[in-house]
Amino acid sequence: MSLLARIRGPRDLDRLTPGQLAALAQEIRSFLVTEVSKTGGHLGPNLGVVELTIALHRVFDSPRDRILFDTGHQSYVHKLLTDRQDFSRLRMKGGLSGYPSRAESEHDVIENSHASTVLSYADGLAKANQLLGKNDPVVAVIGDGALTGGMAWEALNNIADTKDRPVVIVVNDNERSYSPTIGGLANHLATLRTTKGYERFLSWGKDALQRTPVVGQQLFETLHGAKKGLKDFIAPQGMFEDLGLKYIGPIDGHDLTALESALTKARGFGGPVIVHCLTEKGRGYPAAENNDEDRFHAVGVIRPETGLPVKSGGGRSWTSVFAEEMVALGREREDIVGITAAMLHPVGLAPFAEAFPDHIFDVGIAEQHAVTSAAGLATGGLHPVVAVYATFLNRAFDQVLMDIALHKLGVTFVLDRSGVTGSDGASHNGMWDMSILQVVPSLRLAAPRDAEQVRAQLREAVEVNAPTTVRYPKGAVGPAVPAVGKAGGMDVLRAAESDGLGEARDGRLADVLIVSVGALAPMCLEVADLLSAQGISSTVVDPRWVKPVDPALPDLAAEHRVVVTIEDNGRVGGVGVAIAQALRDANVDLPLRDFGIPQEFLDHASRPEILAEIGLTAPDVARQVTALVSRLDVVVEAGDQGGDPGRRTRPALQQ
Repeated sequence: MSLLARIRGPRDLDRLTPGQLAALAQEIRSFLVTEVSKTGGHLGPNLGVVELTIALHRVFDSPRDRILFDTGHQSYVHKLLTDRQDFSRLRMKGGLSGYPSRAESEHDVIENSHASTVLSYADGLAKANQLLGKNDPVVAVIGDGALTGGMAWEALNNIADTKDRPVVIVVNDNERSYSPTIGGLANHLATLRTTKGYERFLSWGKDALQRTPVVGQQLFETLHGAKKGLKDFIAPQGMFEDLGLKYIGPIDGHDLTALESALTKARGFGGPVIVHCLTEKGRGYPAAENNDEDRFHAVGVIRPETGLPVKSGGGRSWTSVFAEEMVALGREREDIVGITAAMLHPVGLAPFAEAFPDHIFDVGIAEQHAVTSAAGLATGGLHPVVAVYATFLNRAFDQVLMDIALHKLGVTFVLDRSGVTGSDGASHNGMWDMSILQVVPSLRLAAPRDAEQVRAQLREAVEVNAPTTVRYPKGAVGPAVPAVGKAGGMDVLRAAESDGLGEARDGRLADVLIVSVGALAPMCLEVADLLSAQGISSTVVDPRWVKPVDPALPDLAAEHRVVVTIEDNGRVGGVGVAIAQALRDANVDLPLRDFGIPQEFLDHASRPEILAEIGLTAPDVARQVTALVSRLDVVVEAGDQGGDPGRRTRPALQQ
């Protein structure tokens, strides 16, 4: 039996010899490469924390001692050591989550996968322990660039406030978030990495000076009194001690003996302490170690022997279309600048950065700063394009509202991975952006349906001297969806079987107006086909800009009996709600059905599986719309007794 197979809980590690622990670390790395290659997942970060995680579980007694991970994607080793070794369906429906999951294990305390939050959790847990008379340490593992987030420093300031709360902060310093970590703090930690000999120097100074007759002791005391200045000169860990935090390190994050020694000292300290560990992302897997872009931060299904994808990406991605258009815009306009939060490659800004290195700003995992810095850039006469995942814009809502919109600044937000993303679970579904942005005055919101519209609407967005947003989903972009006509600023993708746009040939109203939002256009056209097979006429319209609601939409809606909105966003406060309000304001009183994502946290699964579970598929929508139209027909026929029962007219409802 392998060593790993014998580990069913953290205490099983206690029986292993140093040689066995080293062998276990090698087994874990082999397991990760083999298994994650089959499913995809966060490979590089986990290869870098093998020894660190083993040491944590040998020194601390989880779950009594709370071990928290930030950002959580480096918890695979933790799962393996806490009796979760079936990785066959990692990040798939029914399988293990790619992040800590409270439903999986008592050893998973929090489910955070948005960075820079763990220290605040740890602060609160330590305070709770103190109030409840517990002295168990709280361990917060933070790394992969998460210390670039301002929230982490707010927490550090509070953790240091009380000296008798045992909080052990383990800095997993691998010089990287997704890509090499950017910023002054990263440079500060880099200085720590390259500074050697401070402790040896201080020890030598103490011994040598105290042996010096007459003045030696006085000189040492003077030197010791200048300890802070000496530290800052030789090794600037004084940055942490200025906050009142004991500092241990830097420690070789792949030396189990050194790690256990440092963590044991930290546990016994009894107050807040930082253990600074130097690790290598992708450690032990040459394909990852040699990948300069992100050290295999996240991979799809790959060939383990080479690290190459098993199959191609399945066509051009939405992200690549944006990347190309940004470079084209950069060539045309000197005022275009790009901003991202530690996601230069994932959001497609790397080609722009290569072409225009002076016009790109990667601020680290600091979305709030990214947005307000964009406000400053716009105030200074530039047009910033802030590109982040849709789910991460949530973190900077106040800055969008008060720093951008209040000042009516020309800043464009490009939201990648919008809507249901699937495998990364609840925290990564981009289902909130169109709801939270609806409340922002003066902001315009575009949802392109295909690659052509990404290009067109990005260009339209940067022409607006006010906040704009362009959002699109994860994955491959489908074929172009052509328009067959216009209605105001909207594209008509399908006209009802009629001589006009919505008016049926015999003068009756068309049945259904389908408002298609963004990339769901092909599905909306499929819904129209299914309705047509039931004898129900429909018009499909793409508003292109879903905020504000196009003024032509109420008039178009009035030519139909039912309005249906379909969006890849939460139903609460989404586009459907905004359209319903616009219809009421225009005195267009029609039945409206809004289809979207239910307001709940969705378990990890593939995008098609999730859409099927929540009923956001063409057959599900068509079935419900057919039932609604049938009920309306019954009402009309009952009200038209003595008249024409087939006449599908509606009394005038506009004033």
